[in-house]
Amino acid sequence: MTRSKARSAARLAAVQALYQMEMEGTPLTALLHEFHLHRLGATIEDVEYADAEVAFFDDIVKGVDARREEIDALIAGKLAQGWSLGRLDKPMRQILRAGSYELMARADVPTATVINEYLDVAHAFYDKRETSFVNGLLDAVAKDVRD
Repeated sequence: MTRSKARSAARLAAVQALYQMEMEGTPLTALLHEFHLHRLGATIEDVEYADAEVAFFDDIVKGVDARREEIDALIAGKLAQGWSLGRLDKPMRQILRAGSYELMARADVPTATVINEYLDVAHAFYDKRETSFVNGLLDAVAKDVRD
């Protein structure tokens, strides 16, 4: 598997892990352990989970968890007037959090790569209107956090 495919798998898994953390309140250590043992590269109910770059997955999940308030404030500042993070779908919140974290903390990954990758993740959950929203919001975040 290529590095880019392993990273794509890591991003999707990170969004799923963050979603599970928000829905079930799973502690970070237990969540990472579960994904390492049972999700990354596993086959569950005939769904094959691609081998993800584990260190990259861990960085996104841990980074979003550690910097959630900062990330949420950044995202909230980009939403249209009258909108709040709480009004967004839970999967959408995780996509935006993970993408924003990567833009903030992973200068080694080009801006266009981050945005395109999270558009791909968004396509797994949403139609064109929502993916356009992800594109616009992450582009606005990138303008704030990258030179």
